[in-house]
Amino acid sequence: MSPRSTPILFLHGSWHGAWCWTEVIAHLVPYDRPTLAVDMAGHGLRARRPECLSMRPFDPDALATEVSPVAEVDLDQAAELLISQIEGLGRGAPVTVLAHSMGGAVLTRAAQQVPELVAHAVYLAAIMPGSGKAADGYFALPENADALVLPALRGDSGVTGALRLDLASNDPAYRQRLREAFYGDVAPVVADAALGLLTPDAPVSMMRGTTRLTRDGWGSVPRTYVVCTRDMAIRPALQRVLIAEADAAFPENPTSVVTLESAHAPFLSVPGDVAEIVGKLG
Repeated sequence: MSPRSTPILFLHGSWHGAWCWTEVIAHLVPYDRPTLAVDMAGHGLRARRPECLSMRPFDPDALATEVSPVAEVDLDQAAELLISQIEGLGRGAPVTVLAHSMGGAVLTRAAQQVPELVAHAVYLAAIMPGSGKAADGYFALPENADALVLPALRGDSGVTGALRLDLASNDPAYRQRLREAFYGDVAPVVADAALGLLTPDAPVSMMRGTTRLTRDGWGSVPRTYVVCTRDMAIRPALQRVLIAEADAAFPENPTSVVTLESAHAPFLSVPGDVAEIVGKLG
């Protein structure tokens, strides 16, 4: 299969869904590449919402303590689903996979397990964990200290089993914080529409899983990292840490780095640029 015809699969990050790639896929039409956007385990149409969000009157204590209906979704399940989605799109041939944010950890596990099915791994402002390292450990690093997502979380993830957003909140300051965290350079009306499509719970178990990386597994797959320089969810300094770790572990297969002047959601703010980056890859 030629690079021009290699299919492209898009995997979103936490709280998002396949819907977030609509504009990017539209811009890929001139590249004549088969494309597919999928829902990650526990997200999109596979998400389940906690009952507390629809209770009336609203109970803030329940928001903070109700166990998430997706609490048991872990990295194993997420990677198994992604591999099946890759197999379905490629029908046995390799596929270029672009993952955003937390989707990067799922892509890393899948590429380690079936490197022959991943033609190119593209990380868009994504967690690209090192060998044996959990995704959640990176968010506490000093390089991510001023990120805006953790302050927006509600409840105790140790109790709920999820990183929970209060998407039903009518607090203008809180909603503005969410916009700044995810959609800082997106038109306000589009950002509000995107907030309305998010799912409230991101499974913690998925973020605590680890993958042992090998040279003939993930280390053998060509990879590109797209650094988003205005990102307030995964700060650019942390993105550079991830790249440095990967290159130190597998220097014979260095990361190709591309820079976008964007916040955390370039698929909404500059979809044509994202399409151009991935459209030209094999």
